[in-house]
Amino acid sequence: MKKRLATSLLFLMFISISAQEQVHNYDDKVKTLNLTIETLYAVISGEKGEARNWDLFRFLFKPDAKLIPTGKNKEGVYGLNYISPEDYIESSGTWLIENGFFEKEIHREVDTFGNITQVFSTYESYYSESDDKPFMRGINSIQLLNDGKRWWVVNIYWFQETKEHPIPQNYLPKH
Repeated sequence: MKKRLATSLLFLMFISISAQEQVHNYDDKVKTLNLTIETLYAVISGEKGEARNWDLFRFLFKPDAKLIPTGKNKEGVYGLNYISPEDYIESSGTWLIENGFFEKEIHREVDTFGNITQVFSTYESYYSESDDKPFMRGINSIQLLNDGKRWWVVNIYWFQETKEHPIPQNYLPKH
């Protein structure tokens, strides 16, 4: 009985240490604003059939963070939808793997005050990294917090480009 208890305790300690090491392995992904944004785009991107690292995706977000897509509904009225990172995984995870999806940042505007940062990040979306033309473009408004140790994504609020609302030149790469 004592031997079984000791073995169980050692096993639980190993699991706990392994979990801590995995979290620690992601720390380098959120040390800077640039690394955090790069990781955000990279973690949802992949070829058709490629699994995404949803643990890393979750690690980027502050608890209670929201992803907020906006656009016109079927009646033509603009609205938005508040979803959690977990809701995003559940609603989009399978689609990303079945279709392939790459979101690439093409321009960034950054405003910081104290420990808060607002990033306007213009993106292009592709089904495959080898595609020549994006199937969609838009702007992610990403709010982040630096707690002195790391960067946290607090919210991502985005709008896809339409014929009615093309991306303004000041949010596109300067050529």
